[in-house]
Amino acid sequence: MLNPSQPKYSLILERVKEKARESGRKADEITLIAVTKYQNVESIKQVYQDGGRNFGESRLQEGLKKISCVPDNSKWHFIGTLQSNKIAKVLTHFDLIHSVDSFELAKKISEMSEGRANCPAILLQVNTSLEASKHGLTAEGWEVYLDGMNEFKGVRIEGLMTMAPLTTDQDVIRKCFRNLYRLREKWSSKMSQPQIFKHLSMGMSNDYLIAIEEGATLLRIGTAIFS
Repeated sequence: MLNPSQPKYSLILERVKEKARESGRKADEITLIAVTKYQNVESIKQVYQDGGRNFGESRLQEGLKKISCVPDNSKWHFIGTLQSNKIAKVLTHFDLIHSVDSFELAKKISEMSEGRANCPAILLQVNTSLEASKHGLTAEGWEVYLDGMNEFKGVRIEGLMTMAPLTTDQDVIRKCFRNLYRLREKWSSKMSQPQIFKHLSMGMSNDYLIAIEEGATLLRIGTAIFS
């Protein structure tokens, strides 16, 4: 039984595990990422003390300040819009880039990464909601480039990312997440490294339980943890 007096990170983690079990999934398939946007260092340190080791940041400069304040065994995820002039610093300080929203950006990251000791991991951002306000290519837009991206030597394409609309209509949310799952299954055989093309970054504070039901492996949760 969940204990409301638990730290919020621990409480969310227990909810994730419970929903995974209900959905017939293994809890260790799912990583809870604490999104640190607008959060102070003390709050982030507290999440670390509560067991959090994965953190997500959408702003490079804020992220750099926070990364230096938590132990080195933390893993940092870049989840914001990535500008070309910031690629080098993101590659140096972040472990996984969720928000690769164009072929050109993926190519630039690959070109800047060739010769590095560690090949950076990226996710392709897909606009499954078809909202003009959302970044990322549509499924059809990405499919044009899949063969070309297999030629990239400087990146590891580890999966897909999406954002559902901000709505109370669970059917709309579920459709976005389900479409991303289907795209991963469809595109896996087209990838040069299908064995690592496994991640689905989807689900935030308001919809992460639906995301778990639809196959999410990476949950980006801020408000529910820090508020």
